Amino acid sequence: MKIAIGGDHAGFTYKEEIKNMLVLNGHQVVDFGPFSDASVDYPDFAHPLASSVDKGESDFGILICGSGNGVAITANKHQGVRAALCWLTELGALARQHNNANVLCLPARFIALELAKEITQIFIDTAFEGGRHENRVNKIACG
Repeated sequence: MKIAIGGDHAGFTYKEEIKNMLVLNGHQVVDFGPFSDASVDYPDFAHPLASSVDKGESDFGILICGSGNGVAITANKHQGVRAALCWLTELGALARQHNNANVLCLPARFIALELAKEITQIFIDTAFEGGRHENRVNKIACG
């Protein structure tokens, strides 16, 4: 699976750790940055990542910032992106099962690294249920 990853300075350490986990699990990872923990503006990284998912160049995206909110808001500006802010494993599963989310947003300042890894694995491994959720998901895009 091809997975795009990015975020901001607050998410840099988690990004690096999750990227390593994904590579060890056999995924192809495209790192959109940042490439250090120096202060940056999250839209500079979230928009290119979201474009990659929107265009089908990446199967999933993972964005990590301090609260997860900034990257989620930014990614959701792209029509084909359904970015979900998740801080519990159950939310990671439901985002995929019910919303067919394709970008996971994690709040590095509010969850432990091990939990972030667990949510990531669940998000990637969980399939969209379709059925009654399909019609709802099809109504999300504005275009």
